[in-house]
Amino acid sequence: MDAIVAEHLSKTYPKGVRAVEDVSFRVEPGEIFGLLGPNGAGKTTTVRMLATLTKPDGGTGSVAGHDILRDPAGVRRALGYVAQASGVDKHATGRENLTLQAQLHRVPRGEIRKRVDHVLEWVGLADAADRMVRTYSGGMKRRLDIALGLVHEPEVLFLDEPTTGLDPETRAALWEDLLRLKHERRLAVLLTTHYLDEADRLCDRLAIVDRGRVVAEGTPAELKAAI
Repeated sequence: MDAIVAEHLSKTYPKGVRAVEDVSFRVEPGEIFGLLGPNGAGKTTTVRMLATLTKPDGGTGSVAGHDILRDPAGVRRALGYVAQASGVDKHATGRENLTLQAQLHRVPRGEIRKRVDHVLEWVGLADAADRMVRTYSGGMKRRLDIALGLVHEPEVLFLDEPTTGLDPETRAALWEDLLRLKHERRLAVLLTTHYLDEADRLCDRLAIVDRGRVVAEGTPAELKAAI
């Protein structure tokens, strides 16, 4: 079963703004699949439709076998979502942010502390777990965002431009974290980016999106060879 399926998704916003025209792709379990394109290409709108945050005008899709229109609750249970804008509470500690997230996802009470400790260790924030998030660097906050998307152990992870605004050193470190995530957890990841080098480094396959349409799809090597 494909981890993510998008079939002819389309979305038009008020005043006739056509954000997504006709987007289709499939993501296999354990694969990092990229949506590559400039700002305004429709990448985030596509992710939001698959995450059930925005209802499509046309087409459909599924996440971990759950239809985005018929079973949105099932999609949300199976999904970890890291948006472009940070979702952390800067006036709470890293541990408090993760504990609240686990509670919202109905992680069994007896497992919450263990999962929080594990994911803090995994993203390299164990030593800063009890510091206020307002004292974190930009890279630390982004790692906490990813930890929030993982604490409930989802089947699929959406990362919407996770390295935008980070310095080159922090960005490279986050790349290594994402590759480790792929190898250790065998998680299906849908990644949006406008960085060519990021797509080349991280993605098993990718779709190039422009003006709401998929204009090319394949492995990074295949797409480079075609140019």
